[in-house]
Amino acid sequence: MSASISHFSPPFSESSIASSISVFPGAANNFRLSGGSRLVVHGGAGSFCWRFRGLKLRILKRLNRQQHVPANELKGIRNQDKVQSENPSSNDEQYSKAASTISLSNGSAEEHTRTTSQPKTSTLPPVTTSSLNLSVDGNHGRPSLCIAVIGATGELAKKKIFPALFALYYSGFLPENVGIFGYSRKDLTDEELRSLIASTLTCRIDHQRDCGDKMDAFLSRTYYLNGGYDNKEGMSKLNSRMEQIEGGYRANRIFYLSVPHEALQDVASSLGDNAQTKKGWNRIIIEKPFGFDAVSSQLFTKSLLSKYEEKQIYRIDHLLGRNLIENLTVLRFSNLVFEPLWSRTYIRNVQVILSEDLSMPRGRYFDGYGVIRDIVHSHMLQTIALLAMEPPISLDGEDIRNEKVKVLRSIRELEPSDVILGQYKATSQDKVDVSLSSRTPTFFAAALYIDNARWDGVPFMIKAGVGLIKHRLEIRIQFNSVPGNLYRERLGHNTDLATNELILRDVPDEAILVKINNKIPGLGLHLDASELNLLYKDKYNVEVPDSYEHLLLDVIDGDNHLFLRSDELAAAWSIITPVLQWIDQDNMAPELYELGGRGPVGSYYLWAKHGVRWADD
Repeated sequence: MSASISHFSPPFSESSIASSISVFPGAANNFRLSGGSRLVVHGGAGSFCWRFRGLKLRILKRLNRQQHVPANELKGIRNQDKVQSENPSSNDEQYSKAASTISLSNGSAEEHTRTTSQPKTSTLPPVTTSSLNLSVDGNHGRPSLCIAVIGATGELAKKKIFPALFALYYSGFLPENVGIFGYSRKDLTDEELRSLIASTLTCRIDHQRDCGDKMDAFLSRTYYLNGGYDNKEGMSKLNSRMEQIEGGYRANRIFYLSVPHEALQDVASSLGDNAQTKKGWNRIIIEKPFGFDAVSSQLFTKSLLSKYEEKQIYRIDHLLGRNLIENLTVLRFSNLVFEPLWSRTYIRNVQVILSEDLSMPRGRYFDGYGVIRDIVHSHMLQTIALLAMEPPISLDGEDIRNEKVKVLRSIRELEPSDVILGQYKATSQDKVDVSLSSRTPTFFAAALYIDNARWDGVPFMIKAGVGLIKHRLEIRIQFNSVPGNLYRERLGHNTDLATNELILRDVPDEAILVKINNKIPGLGLHLDASELNLLYKDKYNVEVPDSYEHLLLDVIDGDNHLFLRSDELAAAWSIITPVLQWIDQDNMAPELYELGGRGPVGSYYLWAKHGVRWADD
């Protein structure tokens, strides 16, 4: 609910508001004037929103008589109210997330819309006798949003989830009255959980303001529950504890399932039956890998959809929360210089590279799942889908996911000759898992082709590996050579000079690079391949939020475009299932490579086969 009233500056008095309110039956139950010309609104979100619609139209009509207000603004609000009145059930989520504050002071009018996902900073002027503030007192200090971390004593929760939640709280992206719940099988008290996570919480380097007070406030709103070994009983107890803290008021709930994968289905099912609120929306976050194979993934998805709606399910992959991924659509769709070139006509190949060095620890499940299920299935294929999709009709998450799944369904079935597997050689002296199964790949390289009109014949080369020489995450888009290039004699056989390239780098040193041909200053004509360089650390003097912060904020906002939908999940499994079957049937074995090296030699031959020069370290 919002009213666009930022384009006019009328005089305004309490009497005009009071007369507007008086036309509504029962308005006195929701509105009262307090000291300092402050109008406080009481009541449930639903009844407040229904009454306020008429109020804002009445206010705008009155102002229109005093000063011209564009007719299309009034018309837009009427149309919005009409849609909402025809679909009252669709507004529950909006009511719980939005509260509008209108401040009219010194002859100016501004609207400030506050949601649980926006910073609680204010640009309101100091309150004077001539000002009027319209604010909402919803839950009387009780939580309007509750977040439960299932598996709260695990390493992921302690090192990533709780620090990300505090970072959002410290920066104002969580409501002050948020409720944080930790749930596990350990026998802890509230204070013991707070002590456990306190050492992992840090404040923003670029802020550090009121750090101690914010941390104390966050920890005071953190609660613990020992769920025991019966998930149904445990989730019922969690629901009771959350209801106790919520105090019977309307509140939304998010459940983050940070649990071992073998326990995931039972936990999700028990939660769906026993812990969902009926007084707000519920959302559930599930960590990768999303199944062991296509069959197990399909069974788990079926179980989830029997307890939750698709829009409630957020399958999270922290690699998709990197700024590089979020910037893909911005770079492409907001810059005219790139979008016309984004097709087979101008692009020769695309490379998506993710290599991890020895400093990057792997989860305990890695031996059973390997790099294909852990990295390729989600991160690599999602990156390609975002790169190659058609322009969505809007930035709505479902519109973007509709386009992504079309790309995944258009990827040609892989051939064994287009896939290279590898496994690092390690000894007991190396600080890595040396007990890997002989069939567990730690390196994967492949050439993918998208069979549609835009990308026909363009190889998408992907490389994902662990235990390599350096940590590296980047996308390289190489363009075709200039037809009939006037400088071909100067270029000779140097393909580096002949090829323009767009490089989107996340690690090391986040940057956007454009490789162009350029004349070297001086006498004579000598060409050089130069890079136009946007280095983020030089341009933007800000601390980059962790990817978990980004994705958790998206969940709170209901933005699901970076999370896999069930049909995307199935389409991704259909791409990698043949490779997994070749491994299981011993038709394809990993090539050994040196730990800390560059990976299997076969990957270089694969790139050469498809006419692509490896962008080496």
